[in-house]
Amino acid sequence: MGIKCVIAAGGLGTRLQGFRDNDKTKVLLEVNSIPMINQQINQLNQWGVEEFVIITNPNFDSLIREVTSQAFPDLIIKYAIQDNPKGISHAFSKAEQYIRTGDTVIFVLGDNFFEENLIKELDLNKFSDEGGCIIFTTKVTNPNEFGVASVDDLGNVTHIEEKPKQPKSNLAVVGLYIFDSLAMDNIKKLSPSSRGEYEITDLINIYINEKKCTNVEFGGWWVDAGTPDRIIELENLLT
Repeated sequence: MGIKCVIAAGGLGTRLQGFRDNDKTKVLLEVNSIPMINQQINQLNQWGVEEFVIITNPNFDSLIREVTSQAFPDLIIKYAIQDNPKGISHAFSKAEQYIRTGDTVIFVLGDNFFEENLIKELDLNKFSDEGGCIIFTTKVTNPNEFGVASVDDLGNVTHIEEKPKQPKSNLAVVGLYIFDSLAMDNIKKLSPSSRGEYEITDLINIYINEKKCTNVEFGGWWVDAGTPDRIIELENLLT
């Protein structure tokens, strides 16, 4: 039993193609002269995480392996390839070979960055015993552009909805989650959404229906670095 961090780094980031002559995958784009994926590992390693599984895509798997293994020779880093882009839960499922029963799994999207350590107040040993799912949210003024969570007075998540036209709250769900090891089995219960993808919200809904999903709300900045503007914003925040 341990804590493993799965990084979804398989997306090509088409909105960043050509930005700073980028002709590779988004996570290799340099942020303050360091590849984004290495900035991501740095962030999580500062939080105390030492075991990683990086989900890559076939075109850039070897390059991502090279860039990360050279920068972090002392960390445990495994790799798995997502052959087809079938959604975030599908990417997550590719880590199954490395997840053991009882593991606590931090799952993060490779372009999400945070001002503060989101897990510092959590008792992950207690979480390992009890299981479930933890999501992280922050208040936003434009919730209709995000996944939105409804939360009761005890911090239990009662509802999650992707980009709702009429949001039930202003709590945006960010791209970092904690799951128990049963997540790998739960993904197998999912069906593709209307856009043909295995959605992370559908996985979370399994835990919500079992009353095993809780929320951690945080302040501080959060950057989803998927566009040139957000890359520049992130660079300014990290300096």
